Amino acid sequence: MLHALPLRDGAQDEFKNLFKNYYKELGCDEDCDHLLSEYILPDLIAGVFRIDMLKEGEIFIGFVVYQIDEMGGEWSFKEGWGDIREIYIAPPYRKKGYGKFLLYTAEMKLKESGAQKAYCLPCENSSPFFTACGYKKTESYNDETDCFFYEKHDLNNKCK
Repeated sequence: MLHALPLRDGAQDEFKNLFKNYYKELGCDEDCDHLLSEYILPDLIAGVFRIDMLKEGEIFIGFVVYQIDEMGGEWSFKEGWGDIREIYIAPPYRKKGYGKFLLYTAEMKLKESGAQKAYCLPCENSSPFFTACGYKKTESYNDETDCFFYEKHDLNNKCK
C-alpha cells in the first residue's frame, strides 16, 4: 500500500539517504550532510517548507519538498503560490505513477493551505514529468537555478 506521510524524526535517516541519492543523480557537488544539517532540516523544523515521504509498504521510496511562497522568504519567487521545490522517487519505483501520486498529494496540501496556483523550477530531465502533470513552461527564467519557471494555474487538474 502506498502512503504519503509528513517527515517525522523516525524517518529522517531514510530521508537523508534518499536526498543524497537525489543530489548524486543531479550531479551536485555540494556537501549533502552539511546541506541537510545546516539548512534543510532546520528550515523544515522552522516551518519554512514541508517534506512528505512516500512509503510503499514498509519502504520509503521518495519525497517531495514544497512550500507556499511568502514575501521576503528565501527561495520565494511568487507570493502566495505553491512551490514544488524538490521531488524524488528512487529509480526502481519510477514509471509506476508514484511521482504523480506524491505531486498530487503535495498540491492538495498546498491548496488546503490557501494556494490557488503552483510552480516549479525543474531540471531539464524532469520537465516532461511536470508538463504531464499540468505545468506549463513560461518565459520567466531563473538564473540561479539555470532553468525556466513552470506554472500550474489549476490545482484541481490531475496528472495524465
